[in-house]
Amino acid sequence: MSEHAHARSPELGEHEVSPKLIFRKIMPLVIAAYIMAFIDRTNIGLAKTALEADVGISAAAYGLGAGLFFLAYALFEVPSNYAMHKVGARWWITRIMITWGLLSAAMAFVQGETSFYILRVLLGIAEAGLFPGVMLYMTYWFGKQDRARANGMFLVAVCIANIVGAPIGGALLGMDGVLGWNGWQWMFVIEGLPAVGLAFIVWKFLPNGPKDAKWLTADQAAHLTARLEREQAEGAADSGTHSFLSILRDKQIILVILVYFTHQIAVYSLTYFLPSIIAGWGTFSDFTIGLITALPWIAAAVGTLALPRFATNPRRSRFILFGGLCSMIIGFLIAAVSAPVLALIGFCIAASMFFVVQAILFTVPASRLAGAALAGGLALVNTLGILGGFVGPFVMGLLEEATGNPISGLWFVIGLLLIGAAISLALFPRITSARVTSNEEAHL
Repeated sequence: MSEHAHARSPELGEHEVSPKLIFRKIMPLVIAAYIMAFIDRTNIGLAKTALEADVGISAAAYGLGAGLFFLAYALFEVPSNYAMHKVGARWWITRIMITWGLLSAAMAFVQGETSFYILRVLLGIAEAGLFPGVMLYMTYWFGKQDRARANGMFLVAVCIANIVGAPIGGALLGMDGVLGWNGWQWMFVIEGLPAVGLAFIVWKFLPNGPKDAKWLTADQAAHLTARLEREQAEGAADSGTHSFLSILRDKQIILVILVYFTHQIAVYSLTYFLPSIIAGWGTFSDFTIGLITALPWIAAAVGTLALPRFATNPRRSRFILFGGLCSMIIGFLIAAVSAPVLALIGFCIAASMFFVVQAILFTVPASRLAGAALAGGLALVNTLGILGGFVGPFVMGLLEEATGNPISGLWFVIGLLLIGAAISLALFPRITSARVTSNEEAHL
């Protein structure tokens, strides 16, 4: 029996497509791409101590360099997403992967603070648009009922990257002296080049959208595209946001940006400083530090797989979002005041909600924008929000250098999360549109 025959379940209409088929066909590729992207953008966390010793990069310079990636990334996200909207996901994601893979490998040739800054900026420019590009790509395939789940499944890539990346990176650091190279140089090259190889697989197998998917019939592709375009048009009509310039007048999107900014400060502060925090707990090998670092990301994967699927309407989304931010606050608070074992549990509690929160936040612009405004709006949300990825590591580095304690910056993170949690209560207002179905109203 052909795969087209399996595309529908008995509950689906004649030309409707099972979300399970879509998940199976497109998610493995985009997840694999983001796993590599996240390993390549964050592996400097494992190299922090070695970079300080081998090329004289201070804690403050490290924090600045870690953050410069996000500054460059943010500046180029909106044009990158417009480019993807114009030329297609397949070509643009392939281009992103090739350039970031080569630049990540080039980190092996850092000679000091200046070259460190330059390569981090170039890596940010190269990778700009991958995350909002995939968020845009999801709107080509999934409606509002399935989008939080799809976003969450994609963000599991970050968890996997940290679970496997930390031990692998720790092991590669152990190659110190092989062929005259430092271990951190081997790590950057061995972890950077596979992205280039995967780019060609993405080029071959990732369709631009339903109409290019060989595993859908023409009628299925047309039906899916029409349904999603109609849903987006209705959402844009309800919000009154029809152009890029009107996005910043949409209060809900402004609130998403503010919450996302505080969220990203928390995520990247932990990402870049957890290995050095763990190193301060005792005398551990690089591989052991990598293994311990992976534990909070295992918790993140569990939370991401378990919770976003329940965010199927505004009321549930708001409840899970606020609860997730409060859990992050509690987790960081425990970590800031506790001995190592309990602190690690606190980090696990905080991390378990990282991508639950992020998956839900990106359903807001996706349900309120359409067309080119959707492409630009998703990128703008990520652009302004991800600046927290610059602020968090930079402030953490400054506070560590000022106090000599890598934990001191956690109080800054906690304060920002408190603000984010308060703002989140104003998100997902009750829907009054006549287009809300009776089934959705039952869950409000």
